[in-house]
Amino acid sequence: MNILELSEQEINRRNNLQALRDLGIDPYPAQEYPTDAFSTDIIAEFSDDAPRRDVCIAGRMMSRRIMGKASFIELQDSKGRIQVYVTRDDICPDEDKTLYNSVFKKLLDLGDFVGVKGFLFRTQTGEISVHAKELTLLAKSLKPLPVVKEKDGETFDAFEDPELRYRQRYVDLVVNKGVKDIFLKRATVLRTMRQILDENGYTEVETPTLQNIAGGATARPFITHFNALNVDMYMRIATELYLKRLIVGGFEGVYEIGKNFRNEGMDRTHNPEFTCMELYVQYKDYNWMMSFTEQLLERICIAVNGSTETEVDGKTISFKAPYRRLPILDAIKEKTGYDLEGKDEQEIREVCKALKLEIDDTMGKGKLIDEIFGEFCEGTFIQPTFITDYPVEMSPLTKMHRSKPGLTERFELMVNGKELANAYSELNDPIDQEERFVEQMRLADKGDDEAMIIDKDFLRALQYGMPPTSGIGIGIDRLVMLMTGNMTIQEVLFFPQMKPEKKIPQDGPEKFAEVGFQHELVPVLHKCGYNLVSDLAKGNAQKIQQQIGEVIKKYKLELQKPSVAELEQIIEKLA
Repeated sequence: MNILELSEQEINRRNNLQALRDLGIDPYPAQEYPTDAFSTDIIAEFSDDAPRRDVCIAGRMMSRRIMGKASFIELQDSKGRIQVYVTRDDICPDEDKTLYNSVFKKLLDLGDFVGVKGFLFRTQTGEISVHAKELTLLAKSLKPLPVVKEKDGETFDAFEDPELRYRQRYVDLVVNKGVKDIFLKRATVLRTMRQILDENGYTEVETPTLQNIAGGATARPFITHFNALNVDMYMRIATELYLKRLIVGGFEGVYEIGKNFRNEGMDRTHNPEFTCMELYVQYKDYNWMMSFTEQLLERICIAVNGSTETEVDGKTISFKAPYRRLPILDAIKEKTGYDLEGKDEQEIREVCKALKLEIDDTMGKGKLIDEIFGEFCEGTFIQPTFITDYPVEMSPLTKMHRSKPGLTERFELMVNGKELANAYSELNDPIDQEERFVEQMRLADKGDDEAMIIDKDFLRALQYGMPPTSGIGIGIDRLVMLMTGNMTIQEVLFFPQMKPEKKIPQDGPEKFAEVGFQHELVPVLHKCGYNLVSDLAKGNAQKIQQQIGEVIKKYKLELQKPSVAELEQIIEKLA
């Protein structure tokens, strides 16, 4: 790395790194460090009446107060923080005091990982602490962490810029309280969900991420090329069709918790790469699945929050069963006053125009109904609500309703104004399924780039016979948002998709050489803020020379700065 790319603090830390090595101290030792305690457990279990307890702990040094021969540091481990009392004579019992005077006081930096062996005690101010008897450097930090300060309950210099937090999640986790808790709760959601599904005898499976056909949902896929086979492949948009093949193969119930990919927009509730749980159970229908979903979510909420309620954006949402069940056309009638039952595509198109919705000719009947529901209904359902009985045009993989012609046995679970789950009584009639796929291809021909492609192998599987089955997909990221009270999906993803980092345009050495600069001086010019040759055009030769000289001196570079006359000639060329 070019030294000019480093800040002054980074240079100091690298100098400290070399000084440690010169003292014979390995800043990145390989051997195991035998920790036997964590900060939060130490504090919770401490008793003034108990016998002295020796501990071995490790973590980042987050603060340091040096007071002559004695000092305090704050150590942050994977569970929390604890104070450590360090004295010169304790960690340096022999005559050589280098470990305290040089290493601890001067060469260690905030953010370094250190190991401490010592015993527990309570300070005169009442703080439970570790009295260090041994101090070991475990890993040197070369970049300074943001310094977040707290005083009288107020936080100063917080690391809160979302762009930086999401891009540098590793820093966010270290310096911002509560961030790690979100992801521990996410782990609880997944652990509890698996436990419930396993208890019911369902088998966790894995299906292909790269697929020949993007099926199982209506969404725009990511396309990649498989060189070995010389064919284009799709990143899966859903796991549905493969999981139903396993039901054909004889499994009672199968589920998969995995990543899906949809080449669509990013916003506060959508990420192109997201986690979904899909479950399929033989001999069940969508009514059974509604009851099962209620039990599943109620138990997850209790596991995460200790009750059946969660707080989201000032609203209390209850996952206590049962949930309201409302047919989609009734919901549209309730919210808009328009009754769409029995209406054809053209009549629904006229309703959309009356409601001033932006529509186009590529939209079929299902897409038009979806637009109306999305605009006028979806956001109004805050408490968990099953929206049921979707028109067949919206549900190409769903069984026809047993008593309502033109509708299907499908539900979507709406919570806090967003879809959380989608479920069907699965279509298992292979002839009907093929006709539905053909209709989807007709929509694709009209320009609907989210319409499904015919999966001939899936049709072949259905022809061998699939028992009556119910299936559901639950968006894990949205579920975690609800359980942790977060309004943006980026807060519950460790590494959400981000736009590429913006880079300042810079001319290379060849461009600067054309006007007379040596290659070695180009990084210095960039450091001075002259990223493009044209940036020099209106500059002052004397000022430019002074800036170059300051950088050369500060970074102790063995370079010769150009003369004022040489710089004036360059500026004249650019004028």
